[in-house]
Amino acid sequence: MDNPNTKGQSALATTASSATDTQLHFLDYWRVIRIRKTVIFVVFLLVVITTTVVTYWLPKYFASTVRIAVEKDSSETPGLFEFRPTANSYDPYFIQTEFEKIQSKAVLYNVISNLHLSTKWAKKYEIAALDMTRTYKLLKGRLDVRQYRNTTLIEIKVMDEDPQEAVDIANEIAKAYGEQRRATKMKAANMGIAQLKDDLKKADEQVNQKLAIVNAIRETNQISDAVADGVQTSVLETETIRRLESRRIEALTEYTKMDTLHKNLASLSKPMLRNVLPRDWPDTNMDELLRRLATTEQQLATLDKDLGPEHPDVKRARALLEKVNEQIDTTVEAIMRAIQVRVETYATDYKVATTELDVVKSNDIFKGKIYGIYALAKRDLDMERQLRQTLAMKITQENIDSRRSYNSIVEIIDQAEPGIYPVRPNIPVNIALGVVVGLIVGIGLAFFIEYLDTSVKTIDDVERALGAPVLGVIPQNVGALLEEGPDSPHAEAYRVLRTNLLFARKNEKANTITIISGGAGEGKSTTVINLATIFAQNGQRVLVVDSDLRRPSLHKFLKISNALGLTNYLLKQKTLEEVVQTTSLASLDFLPSGKLPSSSMGILNSTRMREFIKEVRLRYDVVFFDSPPIMGVSDASVLASEVDMTLLVVQYRKYPQVMTLRAKQMVEKVGGNLMGVVLNNINISQDSYYYYYSGYYYDYYSKRDEDGEKGEGKDGKKSSSSKTPGDLAKLDVKEK
Repeated sequence: MDNPNTKGQSALATTASSATDTQLHFLDYWRVIRIRKTVIFVVFLLVVITTTVVTYWLPKYFASTVRIAVEKDSSETPGLFEFRPTANSYDPYFIQTEFEKIQSKAVLYNVISNLHLSTKWAKKYEIAALDMTRTYKLLKGRLDVRQYRNTTLIEIKVMDEDPQEAVDIANEIAKAYGEQRRATKMKAANMGIAQLKDDLKKADEQVNQKLAIVNAIRETNQISDAVADGVQTSVLETETIRRLESRRIEALTEYTKMDTLHKNLASLSKPMLRNVLPRDWPDTNMDELLRRLATTEQQLATLDKDLGPEHPDVKRARALLEKVNEQIDTTVEAIMRAIQVRVETYATDYKVATTELDVVKSNDIFKGKIYGIYALAKRDLDMERQLRQTLAMKITQENIDSRRSYNSIVEIIDQAEPGIYPVRPNIPVNIALGVVVGLIVGIGLAFFIEYLDTSVKTIDDVERALGAPVLGVIPQNVGALLEEGPDSPHAEAYRVLRTNLLFARKNEKANTITIISGGAGEGKSTTVINLATIFAQNGQRVLVVDSDLRRPSLHKFLKISNALGLTNYLLKQKTLEEVVQTTSLASLDFLPSGKLPSSSMGILNSTRMREFIKEVRLRYDVVFFDSPPIMGVSDASVLASEVDMTLLVVQYRKYPQVMTLRAKQMVEKVGGNLMGVVLNNINISQDSYYYYYSGYYYDYYSKRDEDGEKGEGKDGKKSSSSKTPGDLAKLDVKEK
């Protein structure tokens, strides 16, 4: 089951790695620029110098500018219902259109002819003859037309080697353009007037046709001119319709009211009608009967109480009461019949009024149709007359306008004048552009060269291509640590390599190491001697074996004779004690290669060599074997297969990654144990990418040295810590 803390740490590590990748990605660009700064500077310098020379070599051109105000184009003969646009009417395409007109052949051909430019330029440029087309192209190439800022004015700029000729051409272009505009407007105006006259003739014909139609309708239907705008103005017919409509509405209202009253009363009983009728239908007789009824009922009640029901007076009162009730019922029936009669009367009045109104309306509709046809025909006639009159006025106006001057169409605001200083080539702009282009081309070329360079550049390149870890990063210009001393800033890089190597080995008993490289000159010998020095300074017994039998070099670092060495031991000429040398470090021994006979080229691939490796593995804590390049000599492959560990030295930016990959594959094929890669000869001053791997130690030890120099005793002598590295590493080489 996964640990939650482990998952969290993994997620944080992934996030941090992603952030670092992004940061290094941007640093890579700066790294390429710093490394390729020479290429960038050379290309930049070449481009700037070339631009400057060409700029000063080009012929000088002077500019003359004429500024004109152009009246906006409008229809020379606007339509009847159009208006002439004012000068302030804005058209975003007007100025651009005029630019093209100024540069058109219609204008420039006249300029060429008036100034005889074909002949002048043929002599000037020593050409046999220039036709109009070629002269036009030359002139257009020297012409620049643009809008003056924040105005509607147009600037016509002409450039020429002769300042006066530029003035003449600019002024002539403005003049020719104005004449061309005036001619165009006059032609358009004359065409517009001719078209208006044709329209006037057609209008006269239309008026005559409409007049004949109106006369025919009036005579046929006997219509007077009391009809206007399609509406009949007869007061009698209108008043009759209004009166009949009012009567119909009144009859309908009374009928509706009486019919509703009758229906409501008919639905009531007789006792209820006695109470309701006095309110809805007042009647004097009904009121009198109701009073008598109330009085009789009151008397009957009194007599019946005092005299009894059989008394004659009571019987007379009861008979009188019955009689009054009969009279009331009779009156109620009479009133209901009267209401019914009134309903029927109003219904009849409504029907009569409706019938009369329908008859009058039918007559009015018929007359309205006739009058409408006549009114429409008369209106068409009036419109044709108005149109004809408008056309006649328009022709008169255009005839007057056509006689006015068109000098204001193109107005020259500023005449062209000779230029004082040349405007082309623009030296500051050209040089500035050369600076920018040179910088861009230089940086682009630097990145292109970097793209073509397939050598090892970064730790990521090594680990991605080889699939092996980088155990150490060694800076440039590293010397022998035996001479520089243990406090050398370079020593810390090898201490890091030693620490990584010890952590990388899986078997603690593995103590034989060979250091190989893909090609020659990658620094494996320096790495061997310095790494061995670091192990020895740590108190371990170390043996360095120069097993590069063809081109031995370690004895030169240690200043030891190479007369006797490994070859003498393998050929059984000397014992091991006789060929092993000691150095000033008590724990560091050295075995030179010795002289290699031509008959013993494969001596490393021998039983004696394997026995030698077993013996020194037991005698020493760590044994280092220098080797030739693995790509060209088989000795390196033999050593890699026999020793416990192999380190691959790769020099920064020297050989293609393919060679390094091939070296790794050769180690794996022979069964060697490749522990990792040492990236050598890094120029930290140029490549800030590696500063955090090695540069820190320089700063650290420089600071320490400064502090050591200040650490003098009271007697004015320096302390022992201020000794130079050379004082600590005086060699005392002797045979063991």
